[in-house]
Amino acid sequence: MKRIIIIGGGVAGLGAAYKVTRAALEGHDVEFILLEKDPRLGGKIQTEFVPDPSEKGRFIVDGGPDCFLTEKPACHRIAKLTGIFDDELPTDDSRKRTWILSCGKLHQMPDGVMMFAPTKFLPFATTGLFSWSGKIRMGRDLFIPPKKVAPGEFNDETLESFVVRRMGRECLDRLAEPLVGGVHASDPKQMSLAATFPRLLEMEQNYGSLLKAFIAIRRKVEEMRRKYPTKPGEKPRTFFTSFANGMQQLTDSMADAAGRACMRTGVSVTSLQHRPKGGWHTLLSDGSSVDGDAVIVATESWTAEPLLRPIDRDIADALAAIPASSSATISIAFHENEVGFDLNAFGVLCPLVENRALMAATYSSTKWPGRAPKGKVLLRGFVGGPHNQEILKRSDQELVQIVLTEFHEILGLNPFAKPLFSRVFRWVLGMPQYTLGHLDRIVLIENRSAQIPGLALAGGSYRGVGIPNCIESGERAVSKILSEWGIDLPEDHIEEKRYY
Repeated sequence: MKRIIIIGGGVAGLGAAYKVTRAALEGHDVEFILLEKDPRLGGKIQTEFVPDPSEKGRFIVDGGPDCFLTEKPACHRIAKLTGIFDDELPTDDSRKRTWILSCGKLHQMPDGVMMFAPTKFLPFATTGLFSWSGKIRMGRDLFIPPKKVAPGEFNDETLESFVVRRMGRECLDRLAEPLVGGVHASDPKQMSLAATFPRLLEMEQNYGSLLKAFIAIRRKVEEMRRKYPTKPGEKPRTFFTSFANGMQQLTDSMADAAGRACMRTGVSVTSLQHRPKGGWHTLLSDGSSVDGDAVIVATESWTAEPLLRPIDRDIADALAAIPASSSATISIAFHENEVGFDLNAFGVLCPLVENRALMAATYSSTKWPGRAPKGKVLLRGFVGGPHNQEILKRSDQELVQIVLTEFHEILGLNPFAKPLFSRVFRWVLGMPQYTLGHLDRIVLIENRSAQIPGLALAGGSYRGVGIPNCIESGERAVSKILSEWGIDLPEDHIEEKRYY
């Protein structure tokens, strides 16, 4: 029996564990043991159920990611395999609206904006989000020639460079930074487009203009919606998807399906050794050890670096060059009749140029049906990011008060509204930063790992921070090891379905 040691019990590690179990069910002599330093599984995916303090019912509070991109198939596939597909939860798009803070005032995001490009003339022309000079500058994208890229030349630049070059500084500050950079909690001055949104670079080369590209995409999406309308009784296909019981329903189902008996929590790996004759030896924080035929390191890059330095210095140096930033989410509940502002929106984005402590706010109980009992409201604030790491030094009580103040001043929260409860979730160095040169580092890591039998890395530090990306990274790690053992495991498939 071949054993794979999996270090890390986040969604990437669970994705790896579940694939090993599926290989075993196919008749292959493989097993895993998963080691997680925290007392719980799921990593940054964490859901808490909070009883309604005054009545029957409960709040569903996601501390980390509250959704995944519907168009990416990995989560749907796992949901199908584990039997929770029917619990997938679309957003309530009847209340879909996003506010953006600009010059101290809230402006509704114009209809037709895709990423940071307007695709409908009238909403763009009439919005107060941009100055007229800013609108004219954005429109000039139609006439600016694409960057010249020689055949075979690697095309990359920062988000700031790209957006300012194509659509101007105001577009960067008011749309691209909060919408694109904010998703990755990244600094636009450092953020590599080739590593995060390579499609933008391709669109410039293929269409010659971002506006032309996004208008074409919008028309194609509208055509597909007409061609594949939602059938009666079928759940609507929305841009984002969650689960009825929060995102932890996904990781819980993966842990159950993979086999919790093979998972140890509350114990960390203190050292990793590659035996000369093959196999791997891990020393654990409780003084015990675990041996295996292969190892998958499914942790943050900064955790993997000291473990792998004795194995391969080049891999360790590349891992050490991947920066990370810290953030926190603060969820606060209220009586609906006390909040004092319109709740028919998904949330608010606060651009960096506004110089606010709040990066963004989600109206969780508006966006996701069932997140709060009737008559109650659940709001979630985001703080931290690469430009405000100091705020994470504040206590939980201070963070709650900071977010409440921001809610009062930005959202218009009634100053007399009394919180029913609050929850603070801290993610220390939880968001990897894909800076310029990131893909070169990843290629080096992958090439060096390919030369070491029984070693693979997985997680959000490499080729995508989204939940589907992390699942797939764990599965690819297993495939790498199984192929070394001569095991060719068929890829999982789900029935063809256009999700968006």
